[in-house]
Amino acid sequence: MKNSFMEEMACCKCCPRSCGINRLAGEKGFCRTGSDIPVAHIGLHHGEEPPISGTRGSGTIFLAGCNLRCVFCQNYQISQEFEETGYRTLTPGELASEMLRLEAGGAHNINLVSPSHLIFPLADAIQLARKRGLAIPIVYNSNGYDSVDALRQIRGLIDIFMPDLKYLENVTAGELSAASDYPDIAKAALREMLSQVGNLQLDGTGVAKKGLLVRHLVLPGYLENSRACLNFLAHFSRETHISIMSQYSPQYNASDYQRINRTLSEREYNSLIDYALELNLENIFIQECNSSKEYLPDFQREDPF
Repeated sequence: MKNSFMEEMACCKCCPRSCGINRLAGEKGFCRTGSDIPVAHIGLHHGEEPPISGTRGSGTIFLAGCNLRCVFCQNYQISQEFEETGYRTLTPGELASEMLRLEAGGAHNINLVSPSHLIFPLADAIQLARKRGLAIPIVYNSNGYDSVDALRQIRGLIDIFMPDLKYLENVTAGELSAASDYPDIAKAALREMLSQVGNLQLDGTGVAKKGLLVRHLVLPGYLENSRACLNFLAHFSRETHISIMSQYSPQYNASDYQRINRTLSEREYNSLIDYALELNLENIFIQECNSSKEYLPDFQREDPF
C-alpha cells in the first residue's frame, strides 16, 4: 500500500476514461474536477438500504462531479451542474477530519457517494482517517463505471462496495450515459469488488460490516435491459445482495428522451421483481413504487433530504 496516491493524479487514470491529464497542475478532464476533493454535502443519511443506514444513519459524503453523463441523473445538481449549485474543496487531511466527525456523530459507516473520479485522493483520506483512529466501515458507493486497475491499487481500503449496475446494453449506455463501454467495464469492476470483499456480511443488528451490495435503477421502457442485469447477477453470485430500485423520476434532461420521460409503473416494477424471484434471487431489497419523490434530493438546501 502506498503512503500517498496523489502522484497518480499527475496522469489521471482514476476511472475508465483514462484522460491522462495532470490534475495536480490544474488540468481538468471529463469529470471537470481537480486534485482536491470537491464536496457537495456531508451528513447522516437515513435513506440508504437498511444494512447501510441502520438505525443511526450512514455518514454520507456526496462528492461533486462525475465520470458519466446520465441524461436522467437524480443528483444532476452536483454531478453535472456543480459549478452553479456550489461545492467546497477539501484536502485528504480535511476530509479525514470530516470522516472522524461523522463517526463521532454516530454514523454506522463512511459512505463515499460518486467516488470513481476521485479514487486516489479519497484513498489518501481513508488512510489518514484510519491512522487517526477511524474504526467504522468505508462504503464505496459508485455508478459502476470504475477502473479495475485503480480498484486493485487501493485494495484493502474499502470494506463495502455498493456499485450500480445500470446497463448491459451498449447502445443504451452510450445514448443515456455517454459510456457505450459501460457493460464490460461494470462487469469487470463487480468481479474485482467481489474478489476484494466477498458477499455482504451483517453484524448482529443487521448492519453491514463488509461485502458487496449491487444497485440497479429500473428505467421505464427499458425492462429488457433490467432483466439482462438481473440475469447476469444471478449467474455472477447467487448470494449477491441486490437493491432493485423503483425510485426513477424524469430529472435533468430526461424530458428529451420519450421512453424515460415518465415514472416507472407498478406493473413494470412488479414484473421485474417476479423475474428476480424466477431467477432464485433471494437477497434483494425492493422499494414502494411511489418512492420517486421520497428519494429525490435538493442540493440547494442545507439538508438535501
